[in-house]
Order: sequence, then C-alpha cells, then structure tokens
Amino acid sequence: MLLIDAAKTAAALPYAALVDAIDAAFKGGCTVPVRAHHNVPVADGQDSTVLLMPAWSDDGFVSVKTVIVAPENAAKGLPAVQATVQLFDRDTGVPLALIDGPELTARRTAAASALAARYLAPEGAEKLLMIGTGVLAQHLPMAHASVRPIKQVKIWGRDPEKAAALAQTFTAQGLSAEPAGNLADAVAWADVISTATLSKTPILQGAWLRPGQHIDLVGAFRPDMREADDAVLGRARIFCDTRAGAMKEAGDLCDPLARGIITEADMEADLFDLAEGRVTMQRGADDITLFKSAGTAIEDLAAAMLAYRRVDA
Repeated sequence: MLLIDAAKTAAALPYAALVDAIDAAFKGGCTVPVRAHHNVPVADGQDSTVLLMPAWSDDGFVSVKTVIVAPENAAKGLPAVQATVQLFDRDTGVPLALIDGPELTARRTAAASALAARYLAPEGAEKLLMIGTGVLAQHLPMAHASVRPIKQVKIWGRDPEKAAALAQTFTAQGLSAEPAGNLADAVAWADVISTATLSKTPILQGAWLRPGQHIDLVGAFRPDMREADDAVLGRARIFCDTRAGAMKEAGDLCDPLARGIITEADMEADLFDLAEGRVTMQRGADDITLFKSAGTAIEDLAAAMLAYRRVDA
C-alpha cells in the first residue's frame, strides 16, 4: 500500500490536471452515495462534524474519505479539516493507498470550483475576490487561474494581517494580489467572487453585486451556516456540485429553500448535468451565476485515482 503524504499529494495533483480528472468523473462511470454526516459536540466550542464519504468507479477503484471538520482549530493554529483518504481495489478490497486528506480535500475542492467556473464564469474574467483566509483560500485563486485568465486578486478576511500575508503568497506565485479594504467595493470590483469561510451569518450581500459576475460559494457546508444573503440567491442563476448534497446539507441553499425564497426549480444544473451535456450553459453578458459547492466523494475518488496513478508510476 502506498503512503502518499501531503507533499506527494500536492505534487501529484496540479490544478489543471485535477480539474480535468474531476470533469471526467462527473461525466460518468462513478457511483457516489450521499455521505454520512454527524455532528459531534465539543466542550466550550462549536460542534465538530464527522463525514464518511465513499465512492467507486467502473474501472476498478473504491475510495473512502473519513473527515472531521473542527471549526475551533483555527484558534489553535490547525486546519479546520482533518481527514484521510483510503483507496482500494474494487474487486478484491485490497488497500492500494492511504492519502493525506487535508491536502487532497483542499485541492479537489478548489478544482471543483474551477471546473464550475470553466462552465459558468465569464471567459474573460481577470479579477478575483477571495473572501476568507483559511486553507481553502490558499488554493481557490490559483485553481480558478488554471481555467480563466485571472490576473488580479484581492483578499478579504476578518484578520487583515492574514489577508496581507495571503496576498504576498499569491504575488510570489505570479498574480497581482493585495488585501481588500472595504468589502462592498471589492465585491463590485471582482469578476469572480469566491468565499471559503465557516460563517453562520451571511457575509456576501446581494446589493453589492453587479451584472456579469460569477459567485463561488465554498463554505457553509452545514444547514446552520450561510455565506450569502437571500438577495444574492434572488439575483443569480443557481448551480451546484450535486443536487442531493447541496440542497440537503448546504445552508446557502437548504435554508432559503425551506423558507420559500427559492425553489428546486431555480436550480438550473449540477456538475453532472454540465459535464454530461444534459444542460448547455448559455451565459448572457449581464447574467450573475452562482455555484454552490457542498463537496462530494466523487471529487475525492477522482483525486485519489489521479494521485495513486501518478505516484505509482
């Protein structure tokens, strides 16, 4: 069995190749049941979440990701997402690889957002606003830059020092990056707005949006979390990674669905529809598109197979 640590996982999963691998997985040949989702009470802190995420492919692989999302970890200097990914031979059950979960999760999540942007975002999008300064925020701008001509990045976070440090990281990778001051002004400036927070109350306001933008909502993976207010949902064309997961578990969708702000009919397509060509995206110049990422084991499976094949080779 291969042991693929964080450094090897990063090297094996460049964003462009991973976007293509996830696209291929959504096109067919993979099975993914709805993940098991459990809240774990934490003394004197925000509950943790345990996720069990299996998937299998027609070409001989099974992956199982075990995840613990611990929101209090940020204050401890630790990533909020802790995980391992196991890859097995589908026919024999023989373990093939144990892969670093946080690195794989961050990269596949960013690549899934980039895949959605490849279908949905304006082709000439050059300016990206990153809301959030955590682990995922380190990946999302570069992943988007693999599918769109992103040249300028602004970062907004509750901690200005973290935003400034992240901007320096992106500058070193070839982007023009700087911390954002006023959030409303930064939203109006951006072509693509990506959010990756653990907020329980909306940060992104619909009143700040302008025609022609693409919104990438990555946080708010639980029903009690929100990153965008109801006005955002009312102004945007809505898409998601999987209907079953996003509409059931992601607060940015299941909360307004429950209150009748939006209906299931407002969900135009998920990544299965887009990848398989069941829905062809026709984007108007003034359209605002919104992609809600809830995460799905099919993305873990695609990433695990790619990492295993590259490392094994």
